[in-house]
Amino acid sequence: LALIALGRSAGFTLDEIAGMFASDGRPQIDRQMLASKAGELDETIRRLGAMRDGLRHAAACPAPSHLECPSFRRLMKVAVEGPRAGTARRVVRKQQGRAP
Repeated sequence: LALIALGRSAGFTLDEIAGMFASDGRPQIDRQMLASKAGELDETIRRLGAMRDGLRHAAACPAPSHLECPSFRRLMKVAVEGPRAGTARRVVRKQQGRAP
C-alpha cells in the first residue's frame, strides 16, 4: 500500500501504478518511467514557481493598476500562451532588477 500511496503522491495514475507490479504482486518498476515522471515534476515545479513569483509581484506592484504594469501584462500573456518554462520567472526577476 505504501508503494501505491507514493505513486499517487508523485502523480502516477492508478493504471500506471498497477503496471509497477508483476503478476505475482511484487514490485517491477520501470526506471525510465520514474525518470520521465521526475521530468514532469520538474516542469510542474518550474510552472508553479513562476506562478508564485507572479503572485508576489502582483501583491507588491507599485503600478496604480495591475493592468498598467508591463510585467503583470507579460505574466498574463505567459499564463494564456503557456510558453517555455521559466519565462514568467525571468519577467518578474527582470522587473525586480535581478539577473535572469
